[in-house]
Amino acid sequence: MSNISKMSGATTPQFDAASTIIRFPEVEAITGLARATVYKRLKDDPTFPRPVSLSNSKSRGSPVGFVLSEIQSWVRQRIALRGVA
Repeated sequence: MSNISKMSGATTPQFDAASTIIRFPEVEAITGLARATVYKRLKDDPTFPRPVSLSNSKSRGSPVGFVLSEIQSWVRQRIALRGVA
């Protein structure tokens, strides 16, 4: 047993989905979309969540992330739409 698990009050960190930033690999895994398709959605789909800049740079290739709760909400909307069409 590790020292951490012996410490009183040691808990697994809890993440608030509304303030958790995820990167492209997680977006791809959650949505099932390839990176190129995510970029296409960003260009053509106004309902797709907008990225959050992770640096002050505005140059191409600067790091971005996405808000976890926004991605999860978008996926839930897509699931809800499957019975509508």
